[in-house]
Amino acid sequence: NLTGGVPPNKTERKYSQMNQLVIDAQHTKSKISRNIYGHFSEHLGRCIYGGLYVGEGSGIPNVNGMRSDVVGALRKIRVPVLRWPGGCFADTYHWRGGVGPKESREKIINTAWGGVSEDNSFGTHEFMELCRQIGCEPYVCGNLGSGTVREMSEWIEYMNSDGIS
Repeated sequence: NLTGGVPPNKTERKYSQMNQLVIDAQHTKSKISRNIYGHFSEHLGRCIYGGLYVGEGSGIPNVNGMRSDVVGALRKIRVPVLRWPGGCFADTYHWRGGVGPKESREKIINTAWGGVSEDNSFGTHEFMELCRQIGCEPYVCGNLGSGTVREMSEWIEYMNSDGIS
């Protein structure tokens, strides 16, 4: 102690070194974007097939293949952004296999999560339809594992094109 006084005891030291944070909601500087609170949808277990997507011919109530109960729940919590095709799965996903007539889409093996065979019936158009039904913004995750910059740029162009492709 530089002042020559008696050093504070442990309890006094503990409380004298605490910081205090005061939040005044009347004096805000900026708004936090709701888009930082998004969700992800990955081909993990039954998240996509059987979870979000059951297909148009399913006995489970659906609209354009999306489960009505799940869409209702996601609308209720007001999901702002939905990321797809997920995390690890995205590193082996090639978007061209998930567009076009469902019966002609290439089958894939989900090497990220258990080597499950998938029919690619949930692809780009289905994801965009899910986002439309939920009322959220789409966030497309690029393939950084086995894809190329060209593949990603062509996917972005495809999704934003006004023309027929």
